[in-house]
Amino acid sequence: MRQAPYLACMNTQHPLPVPPPKSLARLAGRAIADFRMIREGDRVLLGLSGGKDSLSLLMLLLHFQRRAPIRFELGAVTVDPQSPDFDPSPLIPYLAALGVPYLYERERILELAESHMDNDSFCAFCARMKRGVMYSAARREGYNVIALAQHLDDLAESFLMSAFHGGQLRTMKAHYRIDAGDLRVIRPLVYARERQTRAFAESAHLPVISENCPACFAMPTQREHMKQLLAQQEAEQPRLFRNLLSTLRPLMSAGLPDDA
Repeated sequence: MRQAPYLACMNTQHPLPVPPPKSLARLAGRAIADFRMIREGDRVLLGLSGGKDSLSLLMLLLHFQRRAPIRFELGAVTVDPQSPDFDPSPLIPYLAALGVPYLYERERILELAESHMDNDSFCAFCARMKRGVMYSAARREGYNVIALAQHLDDLAESFLMSAFHGGQLRTMKAHYRIDAGDLRVIRPLVYARERQTRAFAESAHLPVISENCPACFAMPTQREHMKQLLAQQEAEQPRLFRNLLSTLRPLMSAGLPDDA
């Protein structure tokens, strides 16, 4: 039987949106404004893995939904890859109790990887499959915006991986329209640090589900190497991520929709 370990016990009887720390809300709000991520009448679908980052973003978007001067709808989607080591299904009653419209999509990604992965890493194949499932779910249910929970640490790691291993200056975009043209993707946490989402999830006792994918943890990944390198450099240069944000801002802005 699959199990979903929790960071803390959760009360699925009467869970309430947890107010985010002002510092985290300020950074997310500034990113949303700077990159024109959410417009009046948008229907935003959050990609919810059950990790600390996506649960933190759920609380932030609920916070902004109540306080922002524009009106937007919010739903969430989880893609269950049907792994024996990762079970996000306890999110179903949690989202129901929060009153957030929730799409729970089951896709046998591990099984499909055996015959369709080609030369991709499993992580790349899994990410691409999950994006496809989220896009399909958004179209089916009438959402026009996908919200993802990558933060500044993720963008910095992607930048180094691209430079070191791909010979390109690239990172994740803050806001862009997908090639098909019908959906926009936003990342409201691009100014926030991973340590901020971790601290929020722990202090608020958010029901974090541990992801224990054997393909991801069998050996150190390129991303983990970049994470360690950045941690070492930040210990010597406390302004490192502030400087990196200035460096990354033009790359984050690439593909910003003209109509956003």
